[in-house]
Amino acid sequence: MSISVGAYEAKTHFAELLERASLGETITVSRHGTPVAQLGPLQSDTAPGARAAVEGIRRLRQDLSLDGLSIQKLRDEGRR
Repeated sequence: MSISVGAYEAKTHFAELLERASLGETITVSRHGTPVAQLGPLQSDTAPGARAAVEGIRRLRQDLSLDGLSIQKLRDEGRR
């Protein structure tokens, strides 16, 4: 759900708007009828997903082997 409030109302009812944002609402704050800011819930679930992806890549990297070849040798082989 999304609501729109004026800057004065946002200032006056800031604690209530924070509570509503923490429950998932998005509040657009306007000044003289022009939207200037948005207050909403944090997207905290993206950071753990990114961390899990990085850890997965690190685990995968540990399990891979080039059978004694170096990156430079493979690069040079591709240039021939």
